[in-house]
Amino acid sequence: MSEREIIEAVLFAAGEAVDTQTLAKLINKSAKNVTPVIRSLMEEYSTRESGMEIIDLGGRYVMQVKPKYTDVISPIAPKELKAPILRTLSMVAYHQPVVQSELVDMRGNSVYDHIRELKDRGFIEAVPHGRTKLLQTTPLFADYFGLDRNEPESIKKKIVELSRQQSGKEGLDRWLGRKFIGFTPMYRSLVDLCGIKDYRTINAYDPTEDELDELADVYKLVISKGYVEKVINNYDGEIIEVRSTTFDDLLDAIKLLENVADPERVKESIELITEMRERYVSKALVISKKVRPATDMIARIVSDLRLGISAEGVVIAPDYGTSSEGMNVTEGADILVPTHSSIEGDLIERVCKKYDAIIDGLKKLED
Repeated sequence: MSEREIIEAVLFAAGEAVDTQTLAKLINKSAKNVTPVIRSLMEEYSTRESGMEIIDLGGRYVMQVKPKYTDVISPIAPKELKAPILRTLSMVAYHQPVVQSELVDMRGNSVYDHIRELKDRGFIEAVPHGRTKLLQTTPLFADYFGLDRNEPESIKKKIVELSRQQSGKEGLDRWLGRKFIGFTPMYRSLVDLCGIKDYRTINAYDPTEDELDELADVYKLVISKGYVEKVINNYDGEIIEVRSTTFDDLLDAIKLLENVADPERVKESIELITEMRERYVSKALVISKKVRPATDMIARIVSDLRLGISAEGVVIAPDYGTSSEGMNVTEGADILVPTHSSIEGDLIERVCKKYDAIIDGLKKLED
């Protein structure tokens, strides 16, 4: 293959302007060296009997039909999709098969006209689904957009590319109508435990303007239990309250997200957490000292470890000092348990550090 043939093939296949740098990379030459080749091609197309021409758009080159043939080819040439219709097609292709009524909810009633045009042009097909229809792309979609095959991953990749061209990186999610599960920063590691792919980590308690915009794309929001009142002023979607004090809390949180999680990952995480809890219970079995929890949070950990409780037992308290009621919960405590503000790591690591603080503290007192 000659450099000239490669450039000609690229310009023909591209269907849009291609810059000099891109062409230079394809033939492993500098932009300076590729320009004469393009100029030569342009000269040839302008002089020979051809219905095509190559136009210079200022460092970008496009192969197109010569204007004098426009009327001749217009009956069979594909019409360019207008942006609103392209957006509807993008959402069908990205989410397919998508329920027509859900697409109308996302895009509004004008989508009916878009669907009609896309069906007439053969890009999508509608399959009856109860009282509505399921929409999906046809093989013509792949042909039109130059895809090798009409399969979901290739289509998704192409749609993201087209959507980014239309809306830019920041508007991509809205263009595609993508909705995400939102996680406040502390619960980011739940994403990994559940195998969730479409998510956003957002400070929903005191969001910035940018974070408020992100919340608009969230349909479920995971927050700490007890903070609903602080969040509802910023968010009106579904709120999932979770806790992360004990291993049971983590198991409950995962189960609350099962319907949007990866089943295999959920199974693995549940097995891992269950094994870790049993390991800690085994460690606690050898401890004979009884304890007195200073707060409900500590009582829940103590219960999970199956430790004995007594009014005269070892006082265990969280390390945060003064409670929201103004009480100094650490006063007279024999063991302090680290809380979220004083420990780092993912949710499992945080729970382990709390359990370790209690077990290690009690063992030292027994010695």
